[in-house]
Amino acid sequence: MTHIEADPHLPIIRITREFRASPARLLRAHTEPELFARWIGPDTLQTRVEHWDARTGGSFRYVSVRDGEEWAFRGCFHEIRPDRLVQTFTYEGDPDGVALNTLWFDELGEGRTRLRTQSLVDSFESRDSWLKSGMEVGLQDGYRKLERMLSNDAG
Repeated sequence: MTHIEADPHLPIIRITREFRASPARLLRAHTEPELFARWIGPDTLQTRVEHWDARTGGSFRYVSVRDGEEWAFRGCFHEIRPDRLVQTFTYEGDPDGVALNTLWFDELGEGRTRLRTQSLVDSFESRDSWLKSGMEVGLQDGYRKLERMLSNDAG
């Protein structure tokens, strides 16, 4: 189950979910473009990776597509470590809105990992707008796809 929480004192969204996979496999699903494109976003969207340089100092751009309509996202990989990924994230439809995302891959033993994410945005209004945007549907759908992918074939 995915837990989504808005910090009452800071413009931060925190998300927690456990997966049946090692931290290395979960990190790989977040950093290899072919794997990432398979699970990110709602079930109703297809993702096309246009640029992907997953290394500390690298960057990315991908496009989500449904019925000919497109939404593009981009960012920079600030740091990639086996236990942590730090990156920026921008929806190109709101180019002034930049989130700083930190993901932690906490090994729980017995092949399980707790994924914790924190997204810091520039204002409470931006945070609340993200929460009302339908992000929860995309997040839940995406994490279900990720869980299935990790259970079936990803590395």
